Amino acid sequence: MSLPVWIETDAHDLGAFILMIYCQPGAKKTEVQGLHDGRIKIRLAAPPVDGKANSALIAWLSKRIRLPQHSIELVGGELNRHKRIRLRGVNETQLQQLIDLVPDSSD
Repeated sequence: MSLPVWIETDAHDLGAFILMIYCQPGAKKTEVQGLHDGRIKIRLAAPPVDGKANSALIAWLSKRIRLPQHSIELVGGELNRHKRIRLRGVNETQLQQLIDLVPDSSD
């Protein structure tokens, strides 16, 4: 399976993947907007206050690809729109579900 530019294999954790996300908090609803500078752009219906947007992002990803929240970790961009999320224990089906969230993400 060929990975889009916004998913990387984690060099430090074999079997894990890093998602490169551009996050836009405070939106009317949580949704994938497309791509932004080589990252998946996700609009979040959560405010950027007290880590609420980060928690909402992890909960949303967990629900969308059916991966437990404890397997999803914010590893970069806690206070930034450019985020790096580590996914552990992802199977091929879940990875494909993630890729399918973004139309034309094969770039």
